[in-house]
Amino acid sequence: MTELGDIDRKILDHLRDTVSRGEQYVRSKTIAEQLGLSSKQVGARLPKLDEESEDVEIEKWGRARSTTWRVTRS
Repeated sequence: MTELGDIDRKILDHLRDTVSRGEQYVRSKTIAEQLGLSSKQVGARLPKLDEESEDVEIEKWGRARSTTWRVTRS
């Protein structure tokens, strides 16, 4: 794993906590609201975090009004 920035670590820590309860479907907007970020900040980073993380898988699942992401443990 390469060096992650503060925002990346914050998002990844949040996803690890979320997935500890099992497979989850989340939206960038929801994560952003919980972490005090913009949905753009979150959505732009999730594909990179999927590649960087060894313990969390992040998959673009669907797109309605906002993108839904499927988050599971690796």
